[in-house]
Amino acid sequence: MTHSPRDTPRPPASPDICSPAPAKARFWDRLARRYAAAPIADMPGYDRTLQRTQQWLQPHHRVLEVGCGTGTTALRLAPGVARYVATDVSGQMIAIARQKLAGQPCEQLRFETADADTITHERGSCDAVIAFNVLHLVTDLDGAMAACAEALRPGGLFISKTPCLSEMNPLIPWVALPVMRAIGKAPPVHCLNEEDLTAAMKRQDLALITVERHASRGRDTRPYIVARKR
Repeated sequence: MTHSPRDTPRPPASPDICSPAPAKARFWDRLARRYAAAPIADMPGYDRTLQRTQQWLQPHHRVLEVGCGTGTTALRLAPGVARYVATDVSGQMIAIARQKLAGQPCEQLRFETADADTITHERGSCDAVIAFNVLHLVTDLDGAMAACAEALRPGGLFISKTPCLSEMNPLIPWVALPVMRAIGKAPPVHCLNEEDLTAAMKRQDLALITVERHASRGRDTRPYIVARKR
């Protein structure tokens, strides 16, 4: 487990971080096809994340993924579990994911449109909840974490990987991001670090199991965290 305290000044969150789900959906709907066509920047790091996740998942597991995008991760992980429900706020993203599923059928997998902030899943119905590259985009981190924790059975796993803008070049959260937000090229986003994420999990009674960094090159600012519901 790694720990890297950050005591530098924190940039403010985007002023409209509390944008409602329809606004978030419209933003990602516009980007859906470009997002689907873009290559994964660090494929070895991504593969490492999926390999580690597969080690945690079991054939009998019922899995919920929030912020699934166009379904690439879900299509890789779903064949190894009993049930896999993948959700995203963007209907266009989900439409592309369903097209992929039609060409690569997997009976355990289904895609649904749902906001990570307001997921309504039966309490205690999941053995694992996966949240990759989405926690920095939710409206309310504690609210989203609480919803994920509620969906987990006791002993269930919360598996996440999150960009931490506060660990990147300081010009990104202080200068580049506000400019991109002003011209509509970036969504509302939280500037988090590893400690923010682990603290949010502990507030929901999720016990940390591991914190890892999977990037194959450069500085890894996306901690991969596995926690267990007590």
